[in-house]
Amino acid sequence: MKYSFMLKNIKQVLVLLVFSIPFLGFSQYTDVINSNRPGKAVSAYAVGKNVIQIEGGAVFEQQDHALLNTQSGIWGLDYALRYGLLFEQLEINWEGNFQNQNITFANFGISENRTNFNQNRIGLKFLIYDRYKSPIRNKPNLYSWRKNYVFQLKNLIPSVSIYAGANILFGDNPFYVGDPTISPRVMLATQSRLTPRFVLISNIAYDRIGSPFPEINYAVSLSYAFRNPKWSTFIEHQGFDSDRYADVLIRGGVVHLLSEQLQVDVNLGASFKNTPSRIFMSAGASYRFDFHKDEIKAIEDQKAGENGGPIKKNAMKKKERDDKKKAKNGSGAEDIDLSPSKKQLRKKKKADKKKGKDKKEDNGAIDF
Repeated sequence: MKYSFMLKNIKQVLVLLVFSIPFLGFSQYTDVINSNRPGKAVSAYAVGKNVIQIEGGAVFEQQDHALLNTQSGIWGLDYALRYGLLFEQLEINWEGNFQNQNITFANFGISENRTNFNQNRIGLKFLIYDRYKSPIRNKPNLYSWRKNYVFQLKNLIPSVSIYAGANILFGDNPFYVGDPTISPRVMLATQSRLTPRFVLISNIAYDRIGSPFPEINYAVSLSYAFRNPKWSTFIEHQGFDSDRYADVLIRGGVVHLLSEQLQVDVNLGASFKNTPSRIFMSAGASYRFDFHKDEIKAIEDQKAGENGGPIKKNAMKKKERDDKKKAKNGSGAEDIDLSPSKKQLRKKKKADKKKGKDKKEDNGAIDF
């Protein structure tokens, strides 16, 4: 009873949060692929208009349940298809996991095979606030190395996106017995650039809404880019809470960028409990077909800040004051000192002395 009441309150808060945020912000298309792999946390950014991106990998997992006395060997395929739809902020995606599980019940001496989609969903993700869209926030500080490379509290302010979609089941799915064919899912995703090398991503979702076992899950991922920007690593914490399954997972891995359009990855992970205990690994790749084209805007339609930054207030008045000050103090030819400086005189004297000495040496004359 207590759990149901808490779940209902959290659901109300999530729904209120998702639909009360104003639809503001713009996406940042990048020249390099932006993949959600290898972790489960989803980036706040869309792939970009007219970009098609494929992400996938193979998964192997070992599960042992201490109470039920079962052992499972699992292999599966992760997949995701992402497309930048209509405009920069919007992305439609289809993602999931197809799984084959061989489970052995040691108490009864029998085995069973389960094969179906452990996850299969389609949804829309929309970027509502881009922290770094403003050119003022995005440009480096030319006067302070510290402000560019050291963590500051303001760096925690994230870019934010919202997601709405649905889980889809096919046939008699052994992993979700009794669930409806379609169940909604909503999510809030944030992304903060802590430093130029560290990026923090967090997700919180309310999943399988309307099913007998609704679920709340979250993921927090911290990634780090090495000095060689083609290599990066990450660590991720993920949690689930429902009447069907509750767990806390941790995973980490390495990513290598082979080209602007292709990356490969590998990761390992485990659970913190033994009902069941889980050890898993995954290896995969992400590739994008980039059909993105920058839209050409007439100069009169462009906003301030897109061509060198906004014009400062009273900028012309300040220039007029400087011109008047120069005129008052004198800026014409009559105010310029045309005589040589002391430094120039010393230099000329040394040159003349050296010239005279060289001349005397050449003539062989004796200096009395």
